[in-house]
Amino acid sequence: LLVKVLDASTLSFGTRVRWFAICFVAGILCSFLGTALLWLPKGIKLFAVFYTLGNIAALASTCFLMGPLKQLKAMFDPKRLIATIVMLVNILY
Repeated sequence: LLVKVLDASTLSFGTRVRWFAICFVAGILCSFLGTALLWLPKGIKLFAVFYTLGNIAALASTCFLMGPLKQLKAMFDPKRLIATIVMLVNILY
């Protein structure tokens, strides 16, 4: 299993885990910050920006862990295709 993970990218395993943690924590912080900003005058726009950035950071974190190609293959697997399309449309819209 470890060999498969390491083959997905040229980064070392320690570097991949570090960037996974950084992106994952950044995603959580952005999502919580966006939620907290909802009560400001232009909070809806700020919420949309920070929540979207949080979701993108969370996706990036799993790309570091799995590797981008394996991540995309898993996301577009037939049993996950509808969920992936709905998520991407909502992030981009």
